[in-house]
Amino acid sequence: MVYSGDPVLAEDLLFKPEHSLIEQSLHSRMGATTTNGDGFGIGWYGLGPVPAIFKNVDPAWNDRNLQELTRQVRTGLLFAHVRASTGTPVQRSNCHPFRHGHWLWMHNGAISGFHELKRDIMFAVDPSLYPDVEGSTDSEAFFFLALTFGLEDDPIAAVAKAVGFIEDLAERRGVADPVQATVATSNGHSVWAFRYSSQHQSRSLYHSTDVTRLRELHPEVEMLRTLSADTRFVVSEPLRDLPGAWREVPESTCGIIQPGEDEIRPFEPTRPVLVG
Repeated sequence: MVYSGDPVLAEDLLFKPEHSLIEQSLHSRMGATTTNGDGFGIGWYGLGPVPAIFKNVDPAWNDRNLQELTRQVRTGLLFAHVRASTGTPVQRSNCHPFRHGHWLWMHNGAISGFHELKRDIMFAVDPSLYPDVEGSTDSEAFFFLALTFGLEDDPIAAVAKAVGFIEDLAERRGVADPVQATVATSNGHSVWAFRYSSQHQSRSLYHSTDVTRLRELHPEVEMLRTLSADTRFVVSEPLRDLPGAWREVPESTCGIIQPGEDEIRPFEPTRPVLVG
């Protein structure tokens, strides 16, 4: 889940909504697994440019420290993730979101054949970035590959190059349909959300509709009265069943939450240019 808008208590975002992310960690309706109990993480932007993160390997529904923390953290930009491991160890460094400088990154999905592709992916990471890789997941490798390809300058082009690199590498190694990804990343000012898979059957991803319109549709929902018109949510599953509240992010697209008008653009991988 990504929240962008006026500063609110993290507790109001993570615990209080119907079918909240904490409930989804135990009873997911649309995910690849029903239970996501292999750790969790939140990342938020506060007083400085570098975001704070809090992660743990406990299930999100059973971590009292998370409940205590979210009662006091107020933020206008929050990332939250509940993890179901795709084979790498359950450890703090493998929990999302991942951070580098003022950037956050989280990924729902997997790189198929990562065990076979990992060496070449990690060798492609810029040597100046490689020492900052802390864990062993495909998601963090994906992040540092995108950073190598210029995430900080042009996020869409960088992710397109990272996906293209993985698909090209997988094709040469005989791995079919390697990329399954819904990804969110932010520099603290804008958010980029990607929905793409090599099979063109990506995991679910939704964004909230205009809050002003939602207030008209559902005047009975008290929380909507406190949210500004700039409020946006990006979620793997809708937080509550309100007709007209959620729109599915189209397949093979990137959505941009930014100052001014938000955008949705087509997304296509960029394959490496072979020389020689």
